[in-house]
Amino acid sequence: MANNDAPEGAPAPEGGPGTAVGPGTAVGTAFAPGTGPGAGPEAGPGAGPGAAPGSEPAAARLLRLFEGHRLTPTQRRIAHCLVRRAADAPFLSSVELAELAGVSQPSVTRFAVALGFDGYPALRRHLREVAPAGRGPAAPRVNEYQQAVQAEIENLRHLAALLADPAPVARAGRLLAASRPLPVLGLRAAGPQARGFAYFAAKVHPDVRLLDEGGTMLADRIDAAVRAGASALLCFALPRHPREVVEALEYAQAAGLTVITVADSAFAPVAGHSDLLLPAAVGTGLVFDTACAPMMLGRVLLESMCDGIPDAQARLEEFDARAAARGLFAD
Repeated sequence: MANNDAPEGAPAPEGGPGTAVGPGTAVGTAFAPGTGPGAGPEAGPGAGPGAAPGSEPAAARLLRLFEGHRLTPTQRRIAHCLVRRAADAPFLSSVELAELAGVSQPSVTRFAVALGFDGYPALRRHLREVAPAGRGPAAPRVNEYQQAVQAEIENLRHLAALLADPAPVARAGRLLAASRPLPVLGLRAAGPQARGFAYFAAKVHPDVRLLDEGGTMLADRIDAAVRAGASALLCFALPRHPREVVEALEYAQAAGLTVITVADSAFAPVAGHSDLLLPAAVGTGLVFDTACAPMMLGRVLLESMCDGIPDAQARLEEFDARAAARGLFAD
């Protein structure tokens, strides 16, 4: 099972929980308009758009609580843990939270102070005020495989709640449709997500360029895309986050590309080099991470991109006709 209790500051194994970004970067997510690195002044406890306490998912309320605060990597790990355990967050002691996040108890206290509270008890009181009245009835006992599946279902539910505001995905779709060519980046664990997106995108987009291999040629391929007229780059970034991906996104931005990233969380290391970050959590209940939500978000982006390509339907019909003529598929 993936290890969520690594020693404080220790890296997670590849395919395990992601590490946090460096100090001095404000927390933000594309699904919370007006946030992101460098967004606005720091807000006080519970600040953010004035939604009524029960009107949005617990994880979304926690994200709003963290917006605009400049957190250290250790504090980001704690924030990420709270978001993943949003339903239990108001009931966790500082010791329990420290153990779950793999940090020290004083780090939990410093995290609460960084958010503007007097200490962790004050933060927990605040969470209880904005959370449902109490924990629901105990769930029936299930085995570890069922737990992993249920965790993925929860990740998809969380994604569905975030998609209640379709504006970020609609904006991403327009940017992807307009980029000719369209480079799609995904290394290591994120490679299958990038390849899947590129495979389907090529059926409607005239020039999709898959970047799924690192090395010294990666920057050359980004340069070639820019010279050919690319205006945007889509990146799939999943834990463990290769340093090469962070460097590639920094390079792409410097080259003038708008970077759209699908990442496992708003706290991922790529956040500081993404113009539009769309979070979709990965499952960590098995030895290797599961990525149902990132894959689903990729398909949603494909749908949005098709809306921005006037002849997308005609291209699909043309492909179907050619496939039928060639007897490409058995069914």
